[in-house]
Amino acid sequence: MADRARLTASPVAPADADALIRGRRTVDQFRPGELPDSARIHEAIDLARWAPNHHVTEPWRFYLIGDRTKAEIIELNTRLLTESRGAEVADSKRQRWSAIPGWLAVNCVAHEDPITAREDYAACACAIQNLMLYLHSAGIATKWTSGAITRAPEFLRILSAQPGEYCAGLIWYGYAKRGPRSQRRPVSEVIHYLD
Repeated sequence: MADRARLTASPVAPADADALIRGRRTVDQFRPGELPDSARIHEAIDLARWAPNHHVTEPWRFYLIGDRTKAEIIELNTRLLTESRGAEVADSKRQRWSAIPGWLAVNCVAHEDPITAREDYAACACAIQNLMLYLHSAGIATKWTSGAITRAPEFLRILSAQPGEYCAGLIWYGYAKRGPRSQRRPVSEVIHYLD
């Protein structure tokens, strides 16, 4: 009965949805040491699961990252950066990453069928957007990163990921130190009218 009521409930006002979507922007600097309530993060993950996913494959896996795992990931990233870009760059990134309060990895279960695999990644992307929109509505800022660290086999080992998973995104979260600065091109540049 509750599910039926949810389906027939009045939708969110368009102006509220507009404000929520336009207001959520990537934040890359967080106030150090201020970790959002874990119940709020669990609720965001619960809502993320309601993303559209073809054939209801539910390909997402969520890994809440604690201090020990975070330290291992930072150490791995420092080592990889030292090898590729030098110690100074690696140390700078180590300091910045160490200040990020909340960490969450969203993995996708790789499907052997290439069409389903593509649809599953898209489903995980939708789940991540759901998660970030909900957190934004609660005043929690996010950054979705998919840098080289997320593709390193050792990263998946640190997560104790199951065979066949890959990382769709590493989500950093916390309270913003400063406002976001991103913009978008005018909508007229991305719409194509067809007869």
